[in-house]
Amino acid sequence: MTETQGPAHKKDMTRRRVIIAGGAAVAAVGVGAGIVATASADEGASDTSAATASSSAEECYRLTSETTEGPYYIDADKIRKDITEGKEGIPLTLRLKVIDSDTCEPLADAAVDIWHCDALGIYSGYEAMSTGGGGGGTPPSGAPTGAPTGTPTDAPTGTPPSGGPGGGGGGGHSEPTDDERYLRGTQLTNKHGYVEFTTIFPGWYQGRCVHIHTKVHVGGEMTDAGYEGGHTCHTGQFFFEESAVLDSAEIAPYSTSTTTRTTLTEDTIYDQSGVTGGLMKLTYGKGNMAKGVVGSITMGVDPDETHDSTD
Repeated sequence: MTETQGPAHKKDMTRRRVIIAGGAAVAAVGVGAGIVATASADEGASDTSAATASSSAEECYRLTSETTEGPYYIDADKIRKDITEGKEGIPLTLRLKVIDSDTCEPLADAAVDIWHCDALGIYSGYEAMSTGGGGGGTPPSGAPTGAPTGTPTDAPTGTPPSGGPGGGGGGGHSEPTDDERYLRGTQLTNKHGYVEFTTIFPGWYQGRCVHIHTKVHVGGEMTDAGYEGGHTCHTGQFFFEESAVLDSAEIAPYSTSTTTRTTLTEDTIYDQSGVTGGLMKLTYGKGNMAKGVVGSITMGVDPDETHDSTD
């Protein structure tokens, strides 16, 4: 499937009004250190108090951009908050809010899937399709160069590159090669539309910038086997500011990666539209990123539509 940047819609998706969404504001991480907060241009500049306040104003976003699901999606079968399974990396608390982009009302009981690669660019369930981006050769000096090798691709072709599994952002679905399920999970939003995951800051692999995949499902129900029924109303990805990625590259195990990195502006999936395109707000202690990062974003979705990456 070729990449799309969000389908046209009959509804007027301009921003309608301002809503109060305290949970979208993020708490400071680290004690006795400055705060680093990265945010999209859509959100505007924020000072420390605005980033940490529990009642900051938040715009009602138009539809969040749809993207391809990538070849490494595995259907929701891990209902859990903590998806780390002991994987090494910078702790990441991911705080998500899901709203109806037409009414601005929160969507309760929506199932939110997330999945992403580990610190060295490997996806669980597909370990045999890559050799990772570290543990051999000479680690790069300083920060990643940001220059991709060749032309970034959305779909894996031929033999996956050594830096990670294929393009990871598009293409047809690939069948899992193993039973690992780390850095994958699903949760239901609460009555305020919020869900929170405990994970690690993702690494990178050849052809893609740092990202997290997501799907939002509505109309189904929780069963012993996981979330069943309903339909997928959003398929997208979350993205990270370059400054934060460069900071992460100074910390092990990210610093051991020998894979050339694709920057946010070079990525073929991110549509450069800021928060509407999936760019998260990130907050962490200045000079203390290794202690943890908080990432947050509000997703505007249309619960009546179906966007399962086949449209």
